Amino acid sequence: MLSAFARAFRTPDLRRKLLFTIGIMIVFRVGSFLPTPGVDYTNVQTCVDQSQGANDLLGLVNLFSGGALLQLAVFALGIMPYITASIIVQLLRVVIPRFEALHQEGQSGTAKLTQYTRYLTIGLAILQSTTIVTIAKNGSLFPSCTVDVIPSNSIWTVIIMVIAMTAGTALIMWLGELITERGIGNGMSLLIFTQIAAKFPTAMWSIAGGENGASKFIIVMAVIILVIGLVVFVEQSQRRVPVQYAKRMVGRRMYGGSSTYIPIKINMAGVIPVIFASSILAVPGLIAQFGDARSGWVQWISTYLAPSSAPLHIASYVALIIFFAYFYTAITFNPDEVADNMKKYGGFIPGIRAGRPTAEYLDFVISRITAPGSVYLALVALIPVVTFIMLNVQNVPFGGTSILIVVGVGMETVKQIEAQLQQRHYEGFLR
Repeated sequence: MLSAFARAFRTPDLRRKLLFTIGIMIVFRVGSFLPTPGVDYTNVQTCVDQSQGANDLLGLVNLFSGGALLQLAVFALGIMPYITASIIVQLLRVVIPRFEALHQEGQSGTAKLTQYTRYLTIGLAILQSTTIVTIAKNGSLFPSCTVDVIPSNSIWTVIIMVIAMTAGTALIMWLGELITERGIGNGMSLLIFTQIAAKFPTAMWSIAGGENGASKFIIVMAVIILVIGLVVFVEQSQRRVPVQYAKRMVGRRMYGGSSTYIPIKINMAGVIPVIFASSILAVPGLIAQFGDARSGWVQWISTYLAPSSAPLHIASYVALIIFFAYFYTAITFNPDEVADNMKKYGGFIPGIRAGRPTAEYLDFVISRITAPGSVYLALVALIPVVTFIMLNVQNVPFGGTSILIVVGVGMETVKQIEAQLQQRHYEGFLR
């Protein structure tokens, strides 16, 4: 693997792509520490040290921003507005026929959907930055902190902060697209990888520096290695549905007669179900913060639903992950469309008639294979959390979502570099 890296850096064009990508990542990390205008950076550091952590929803956003959210940096929103906008545009394909038509148009339609995603990202960035500035101003971001992180009461200060954070999100979008076009590709995912990976050393150091830190550190490392192995094994697994193409004459040439397969991954939904489930479960706790602490419903949410160690929270988490795994898979994989395309080009599954029977068979396979995939997602999400609860680690520094994203993006990036090496007849990483 190291020799493959050396060969990659000895190839001029690939070396330029790698160095360009690394440079963009450095710029991205610098923006995560650049304070937003109007923020008292000294007070923010004091509040971060005193606070016991934000609620789960803000914790999720802080995870994807590499800690920039709690620093109230220019890149405080991270990549989350773009992720949310992309998911919304994908979901709207089911509701709005125009979006589905654009998706089927090919490259031109995809470019139009990408433009819509950019506009929606800016709108979500304005909304989210306004929310973050508001809760930082009223003290909800750092509940246990007594100093003001935004000393000025001027409305212009708030407007400037919103504009700066929104501009930071737009810059992140541009950086991600630069990596995709001029770097090694997969730009947005690499930026997410950068921010999450940047939190790991600090998180592990906080575990090692606590009570019984050495033993806890060893146990956590063993669990991380176990989860990484599980993620690599499942993400590489797929159900290959055989497809046979009949021979046909076009003019004087014979086409078809070949055999191939449809690769169906066990986890087709990726990390989206875990993100959806975490976001929805965090909403009740966020709403409870604005209610009267003496109210019965606020106390019930704070006791039985909001804590990540509560049995009801864990059960709801698992149920939501399984539900969204099926839901998102049904949106991203359309058996009718696949069956129609196969029929159009003379393809069929051996033993299955073309057309409607093929669509029903593919739907059957997807339903069966999504069941273990959803259970796998739930296990990956819960194993680190349960481990932290058993070890009595109060502030969970990272979870299964982080490991799933880091390993998945890392594997995809290695495959892309390997493909470029193989084009030049070099040995790959996995040989």
